[in-house]
Amino acid sequence: MAAGTAAQGGTSALALRAREALGRLTAVVPDFPSPGILFRDLTPVFSDAEAFHAVVDAISEPFAGTFDAVAGVEARGFLLAAAVAYATGTGVVTIRKAGKLPRAVYSESYDLEYGQAALEIHQSDLPAGARVLVLDDVLATGGTLAAACALLDRAGAAVVGCGVVLELGALGGRTALAGRTVHALEIVRPAPR
Repeated sequence: MAAGTAAQGGTSALALRAREALGRLTAVVPDFPSPGILFRDLTPVFSDAEAFHAVVDAISEPFAGTFDAVAGVEARGFLLAAAVAYATGTGVVTIRKAGKLPRAVYSESYDLEYGQAALEIHQSDLPAGARVLVLDDVLATGGTLAAACALLDRAGAAVVGCGVVLELGALGGRTALAGRTVHALEIVRPAPR
């Protein structure tokens, strides 16, 4: 898959099974967390064993054999990263919000709509040159995943790509990840008016 491609999910049996489960189980909640927001809740997908297995298999499939570790972005990225790492026999690394890790860390700040936030990783979690797949549940503006990738770059890792369950296509998150390979199981676009 070329860097920055916008293809959604692929056409493999795994990808099709995952997209079917997403369509069937993703709960759409209007006006959450604030008026005008249409929130897509993936927890029903994660709580259904068959659907969760399909998502785990499909999100890692395009990167098979290319990574030594899986990094999960707090918090739902942890669920995906741990499951993919277990399924592929690799290690898992947690990318945490600032102030949550007890030992020496690398830190990366990024902009939010109204302020800044930071992500951290332990300095000793990855050997230099480790090939890392970064996972999160949703790609929106791309700020969080871009910060996670920059953090891993700083740690001396090689980011092989980013995988997400849902991409909110209208928010242009891939722009923040230019030059990175991004795999989304499902790309959600607003309905035409």
